[in-house]
Parts: sequence; structure tokens; C-alpha cells
Amino acid sequence: MDTAPKERFGKLTLLQDSHKKYPTSPEEAHLEVFDNLYADRDYVIEFDCPEYTSLCPVTGQPDFGHIILRYVPDKLCIESKSLKLYLYSFRNANIFHEEAVNHLLNAVVAVAKPRKAEVIGKFRPRGGIAINVKATMGGKIE
Repeated sequence: MDTAPKERFGKLTLLQDSHKKYPTSPEEAHLEVFDNLYADRDYVIEFDCPEYTSLCPVTGQPDFGHIILRYVPDKLCIESKSLKLYLYSFRNANIFHEEAVNHLLNAVVAVAKPRKAEVIGKFRPRGGIAINVKATMGGKIE
């Protein structure tokens, strides 16, 4: 185990911040990472976010969904509070479901550089049709 937590966790500014700073857009938000102590093996990390919200880019009406992020980390892991704030930043974003899922996948890949990653969005029906979107990078995650 790592004996120098200050060095290891020093870059996790959002987790250490005691007051709430909510980003107003996905462009303003950022994901933070920490070193993966078990980079020598494959394992799956899953984040289950059942309270995703955004706005329809055409009507401005709210959209509600369930986001699942699964990835096989390499050298870095995503810090969960930064992910929560990142997803929160979509609340006022006018974005299609397909774009939101791919935007999140791109952000995860850019910051954490996982071996594999997938983002699944299951969105509540609007107009009688539910939309489910899955974007992957690096192949299927078992």
C-alpha cells in the first residue's frame, strides 16, 4: 500500500474541497483521477448514476436518464466526486442523449486512458419512446 497519501491524493482538488462548487456546463466541469495501485491486473469499475438530467436541445424540456459508466483502468482511476459533479454539469446543458453518452466516454478516455470503457445511457420515455445509448472504446467489457 502507498504510504504517502498527500502525494498520491494531492491532485484531487474536488474531493478535498468542503464547499460545493457546481459546474454550470460540461465544458466547465472536469474529471479527476488518482493512481491505480493494481494496474498490473484487469478489473472492472462501474459507476451507476440513476439521476442524470439534461435539457432537450430543441424544446428545452428536461430529460431524465440513468447513466452507467464501466471501465477497465490502466494507470489511473476516476475519482467519484468529480464524476458526480461532471454529470451534474449536464443539468442545464442542451444536448441530445446520443451526444451526452459519447461526450462522457470521450472525457473518460481523455483523462483516465482506460484499457476499455463503455457508457450506457437509459433515458426516460418522451413522446412514448425511450432511448438507450451505448458507446464503447477498446472492446467489450465482460
